[in-house]
Amino acid sequence: MQKLRIVFAGTPAVALPSLERLAASGHDLVGVVTRQPAPLGRRRVLTPSPVAQAASRLGVPLIEANRLDADTTAQIAALAPDLGVIVAYGGLVREPLLSTPVHGWINLHFSLLPAWRGAAPVQHSLIAGDSVTGASVFQLVPELDAGEVFAELRHPLQGEETAGELLGELADSGAGLLGDVVDAIADGTARAVPQHGEPSLAPKLSIDDARLDWTRPADEVRARFRGVTPEPGAWTTIDEQRVKVLDLVAPAAGDDVPALSPGELVLAARRVLIGTATTPLELRRVQPAGKPAMDAGDWWRGSGRTTAVAR
Repeated sequence: MQKLRIVFAGTPAVALPSLERLAASGHDLVGVVTRQPAPLGRRRVLTPSPVAQAASRLGVPLIEANRLDADTTAQIAALAPDLGVIVAYGGLVREPLLSTPVHGWINLHFSLLPAWRGAAPVQHSLIAGDSVTGASVFQLVPELDAGEVFAELRHPLQGEETAGELLGELADSGAGLLGDVVDAIADGTARAVPQHGEPSLAPKLSIDDARLDWTRPADEVRARFRGVTPEPGAWTTIDEQRVKVLDLVAPAAGDDVPALSPGELVLAARRVLIGTATTPLELRRVQPAGKPAMDAGDWWRGSGRTTAVAR
């Protein structure tokens, strides 16, 4: 098998399993591209990305750039890569960079393409109520997530996982899929096939997308909660104050719960229940504005309320 010179591009923690897999693969990881340090925390301290920190630990040359512009392209070209690999970098690869590596660029994408092309495939899949998702390794082309697919894995959904949990699982399993494709490219056995089916789009979610609409059926509210947790973070308003919703579950089948109007909150049997268009849901953990995260029952009892309406 040919030993490939690989440049890896990625930024968040979800890219780390793939980076570590490539670093241990026997191929030459000649460079890592990631976004520049970003301000984090209440003090807005400039902090290197998770991928930047991992590259430093691995001793791999690092290129920090928020845009894959001419200067970044020149730095990558100087590494003479055989293959570019990208996992959640946060920017588009365009020509001439797209054709700079001998074998071009491949991308690990967390959906079964052509479903959910875009920046937030896992989030949109959960919000849509999909029963199965997965990961795909495909050849980058100028069109968004439209290249031929080398391999995919299917991941049935259990109906409880959040976007953060699911991303973690797909990052781990997808790293193995990605490594197998890299090896196949190296030994000349890789074969890619065109995508089939109607594409769906998964643009980045805004904070407005994370607001829960209690006038919707309970299963739709729960699906949105799962899709926007932990980012951008589910929320609602109570008495015009924003409250983050950190844990929201459906009562167990057969539970005796009162009939509630959409958004109506009550304490029943030591549980904070909130109405939807169908059956109530249970709030388990919240974070009121300006306060730490807390148990929903403690929050409710401390508020002195007997009833309220979330909007």
